[in-house]
Formats: sequence, structure tokens, C-alpha cells
Amino acid sequence: MEKEFKRVRTAQDMIISIVLVVAGSVLVVMKTSVSVNIVGFFMIFTGLILFMVLHSGYKLVGTSELYRKKEKYFPQSTKDSVLNAVSTSPDSLNLENEDNGNGIRVDTYYSKKTGRAYCRAFEYIPYRYEPCSPFYEYGIDKVGKLIK
Repeated sequence: MEKEFKRVRTAQDMIISIVLVVAGSVLVVMKTSVSVNIVGFFMIFTGLILFMVLHSGYKLVGTSELYRKKEKYFPQSTKDSVLNAVSTSPDSLNLENEDNGNGIRVDTYYSKKTGRAYCRAFEYIPYRYEPCSPFYEYGIDKVGKLIK
């Protein structure tokens, strides 16, 4: 079965939006100067926009588990070693070459609550990243280096 992750809102996203809208509303309702009212309207507007666009969590399709995502980038020359590490033991991945290029991307979805993590490698083909490995499931302790 192919795994698919979907972006979703987390409780933290909703709390941030609600706090901005409530604080902005309080500033607008209070009898203060016009500049404070403008700041209040800006906070309300920002809270509403964030509510519509902020999705910082990931959900495994078909389940209700919530995951976080971490991305690491590696140069194209390390493709074989990265693919080998992702398929066998992600903790053995050499992070010295991280951020020295963007030819290979390793996505790690993890949930501290369930203790599960999924890793997948992508290769940069002009203008997009294409998967070059399937999802591998690990315990969260095996991907500790990738989620820091």
C-alpha cells in the first residue's frame, strides 16, 4: 500500500489564529487612538488569513495519526549512500554533506505520540522532486538524527 500524507491544521495553528483575532477585536473595541484601532484590524485580518492558509501538520491518509515533517537536502553525488541509509538505517546517514546541494531530499514524517516515523528520498528533476525510494517505516528512535 502506498503511503500518502495530507497537510492538516493542528491545534497550535488554530490557537494562533484565534488569539490574533481575539486580541485584535479587543484593540478595536477599546476606546483608544486610531493607530491602535488600525493595529487591531491588522491583527484580525492576519488571524483570519492564517486560519485559512496555516496547515503545519500532516496526516497519514486513512488514519487519524498526526505527524510532523522534517526535510534534509543532500548533493546529487551522495545519492547512493543516502538511498542505502534511508532503506537500511537512517541513523547511519552522514549529515556532513547536508545543505551542500539540493539534488536529493529526504522527507521524514514522525509522530512522537505513536513513536513511528516514515522516511522517503526524492531526486531533483528540473523544476520538481520525484520520489526515488518508497516509504520506509521506522521507530522514532532510529530517525533521531533526521528530526533534529
